[in-house]
Amino acid sequence: MKREAPALAVRPTRSAPPTRRWWALPVVSLAQLMVVLDATIVNIALPSAQRDLGMTDADRHWVITAYALAFGGLLLVGGRVCGALGHRRAFTAGLVGFALASALGGAAGDAGTLFAARAGQGVCAALLAPAALSLLILTFTDARERGRAFGVFAGVGAGGAALGVVAGGLLTEYADWRWCLYINIPMAAIALIGTPLIPRDRPGGDLRGLDVPGALLSAAGLVALVYGFTRAEPHGWGDPGVLALLSGGVLLLALFVLVEARSPKALLPPHVLAHRARGAAFVSVGVMFIAMFGFYLFVSYYTQTILGYSPVKAGMTLLVNAVSTTVGALLVAGRLRRRVPAYVVIAGSLLSAAAGTAVLARLDVDSSDVFWAHLTPAMILTGIGLGTLLAAATDMATAGLDHTEAGVASAAYNTVQQVGAAFGTALLNSVASGVTTSYLRAHGNRPEAFNAGAVHGYTVALWVAFGVLVGGAVAVALFARVGCGSGGGGEGLGARAEGEAVGDASGASD
Repeated sequence: MKREAPALAVRPTRSAPPTRRWWALPVVSLAQLMVVLDATIVNIALPSAQRDLGMTDADRHWVITAYALAFGGLLLVGGRVCGALGHRRAFTAGLVGFALASALGGAAGDAGTLFAARAGQGVCAALLAPAALSLLILTFTDARERGRAFGVFAGVGAGGAALGVVAGGLLTEYADWRWCLYINIPMAAIALIGTPLIPRDRPGGDLRGLDVPGALLSAAGLVALVYGFTRAEPHGWGDPGVLALLSGGVLLLALFVLVEARSPKALLPPHVLAHRARGAAFVSVGVMFIAMFGFYLFVSYYTQTILGYSPVKAGMTLLVNAVSTTVGALLVAGRLRRRVPAYVVIAGSLLSAAAGTAVLARLDVDSSDVFWAHLTPAMILTGIGLGTLLAAATDMATAGLDHTEAGVASAAYNTVQQVGAAFGTALLNSVASGVTTSYLRAHGNRPEAFNAGAVHGYTVALWVAFGVLVGGAVAVALFARVGCGSGGGGEGLGARAEGEAVGDASGASD
C-alpha cells in the first residue's frame, strides 16, 4: 500500500508571548460566534421581517439563501485572499465589512436591500471565517495549548447555531427583528478593539497569481450545489431546475479538481485534501452537519407546532444542546486528547450524536414527559457528540500546514460545514415532508391526523439522520485508522511532537 505523505515540515518560529496568545483567543472566538449566529439568528425573525417589508412567500427564503450562497460559494476564494493579504489584515477587513452589511440590513426599508445586505454579510463571512481559524493555527503552535484553544473555538462555533435560535427569539419578541442584524455591530466593534492583541502575521504573497479558473469554477460549483439544495426543499429533488443545479454543480467541481491538479498556483492544493487524516476530518464534519442541521430544524418544528412552545421557549430548549456542546469541546475532547486514537474519538462522537438522534426519533404525538424523557437526553447526547467532534476534527483538518496553506485549509473546512448544513436541511426536510404527505393521504387528510402525520415525518427523517451518522462513524473508523495512528503517535487531537511548529508565524510581532 502506498505510504501516506508526511505532514508538511514547517520551521519553528518565535511565537507570541503567552498572555498575548490567550487574549487573542476570545477575540477570534467572538468573530466566529458572530458568523455562526448569523446562519440561524434570522430564522425565527423571518415572519416579522416579511410582514414589515412586504416580502412574498416565494421571495422570503432569500433572507437565508443570500447569506448561504455568498458564504459557501466564496469560502475557497476567501481563504486564498486571506493568505495573500495576511490573516490578521483579512480578519480586520472582514469584521468591518460584516458590521457595515449588518447595519445596512437592519436599516433596510425594502426586501431587496435586506437581500443585498445578507449577501454582503456572506461575502465578508467568507473572508472572516478562514481568517479566524488560520489565526488560531498560527498563534497556538504548542500542541497542548493548541488543543485547548481549538476546544474553546469549537465550543463557540458549535453552540452558536443553537444560540442563534435563542437570540433570534428573544430579540424578535422583546425588541425588533432588526436587532437580529444590529447585534453584530457591537460584537464586531469589540472584536476590532481586541484585534491588536492578535499576533501580526506576514502576507503570503499577492493576488496577481490568483488561480482565476479555479476561483470561478469553485465559486460557481459551490453556489450551484447550495442553491440546488435550497430549491430541493420546496420544489422536490425531481424538479428539473434542481436536477440541473445539482448536476451542474457536481460537474463544475469535478472540473475544478482537474484544473487544480494541473495549476502551479492552485487555489486548493490537492495534497491538502489528499492527506488521509485530513480527509477523514472533512468527511466526519460533513456527516455531522448533514444530520445536526436537520435535527435542529425538527426540534424547532416539534416544540412550536406540536408542543405549542413560543419561539423564545423553543429556542431556550436548545440551550441544553449548546451547553452540552461546550462540555464536549472543552472537557470530553480535552480529556481524551493524547489518550485515545483520533479516529476512535471522532467515530465515538458521531455515535453519540446518533444515539441522541435515536432518542428523539422515538417520539410520538402522545409521548409523556417529553422534555425530560426525550428532548433533554437527545440534546445532551447530540451536543456532546458535536462539540467533541469539532474540537478533534478542527485539529486534524489543520495539522501540519504552513502559513501559506492555513487559509485554504481553513476555508475548505468551513466549506464542508456549509455544504453539509445546506444538504442536510434540504434532504431531511424533504424526507419529512414526503412522509407526512403520504401519511395524510392514507388517513384522509383529516385535521386530527395532521399532528400525527407531522411527527411521523419528523421521526422518519431523524432515523435517516441516525443512519447517516452511524454510516459516517463506520466510514471514518475504517478510512482514518491507518492515517491517524494510535495513542500519542497519530495526527489527530494534537498528537504531534511537542516541539513541532505547525504554523509559520515568522512575521509575528508584539
